[in-house]
Amino acid sequence: MKKVLVFVALVATIGFASCTNKQAEAEKARLDSLAEVARLDSIAAVEKARVDSIAAAAAAAADTLVQTVEQAAATVK
Repeated sequence: MKKVLVFVALVATIGFASCTNKQAEAEKARLDSLAEVARLDSIAAVEKARVDSIAAAAAAAADTLVQTVEQAAATVK
């Protein structure tokens, strides 16, 4: 009878150990997924800032060109 109780206790211990390991792996996978989402969000924010900067520079260049053309037109009149 003692052997059966020891065997049952051993099986229960192994069962708990394997469940804990799966839970830890699932938690690690969840955290890795969240880290990847945060990384992609950061990349998207940098790309948006880059595009906005290029658009602002293009708008400033267009304004400068318009002012130069207006000054040239005023000089010709």
